[in-house]
Amino acid sequence: MENNKSVIDIKHISFRYDKEVVLEDINLSIPSGAFLGIVGPNGSGKSTLLKLILGLLKPKDGEIYLFGESQQKFKDRDRIGYVSQKANSFNSGFPATVREVVSSGLTKKVGMFKMIGKKHTDQIAKAIDSVGMSAFSNRNIGELSGGQQQRVFIARALVSKPEVLILDEPTVGVDSQNVQAFYEMLEHLNKDLGITLLLVTHDIGTISSKVTHVACLNKQLHFHGNTEEFENLRESDLSGIYGHDVQLLHHDHDHSEVER
Repeated sequence: MENNKSVIDIKHISFRYDKEVVLEDINLSIPSGAFLGIVGPNGSGKSTLLKLILGLLKPKDGEIYLFGESQQKFKDRDRIGYVSQKANSFNSGFPATVREVVSSGLTKKVGMFKMIGKKHTDQIAKAIDSVGMSAFSNRNIGELSGGQQQRVFIARALVSKPEVLILDEPTVGVDSQNVQAFYEMLEHLNKDLGITLLLVTHDIGTISSKVTHVACLNKQLHFHGNTEEFENLRESDLSGIYGHDVQLLHHDHDHSEVER
């Protein structure tokens, strides 16, 4: 697929719950190969936008196109992987190994009670390796840290070989010392494996050295551009989007956000 070809096109999307407007006239084009960070304050509509893209919600107005096809007609759902916030609240007592959890991502493709052949066994091993968890393949998932579990759920989403991976707040439950390594793993999926990534996050400073594009959302799309353009935003512009003071601190390649 050409790098400049859009994999997702959002055109004049609006959405509301009852009378509460959540998103208003959103226009956003995501090119193949992008690593897009979607940022904004709590209640800004970030997770709602992901659910609209995935077809879990229907827009009030507008249209979404996936790989150039209207979402209503789009059938090849394996081309898009998704890791929800709920993955972070996984029941740690669940008796399953890392390999078993990842293999469950093939249930739709292989069938509920069919044996997994060598081809799929190789797929599972590659998905686990791509998130740096090969050494834990036979470990019970309940024995892993929150960050390790999150890597396993990403591998589960990757096992069906999606071209786009959508992640909703994936660093919730990842301890601060491992957040940087976690983002480096995502960067590897994007740069080395060519997977287009959409990431909803609050870590607007941390991700700025990893993502290729940033979208700032607060009911409306207030900014969409590449990382350099985002970093050139004035703090007053960001504070206006967030509705309170936001300061981006730059320490060489380590960027952090301070809200006051």
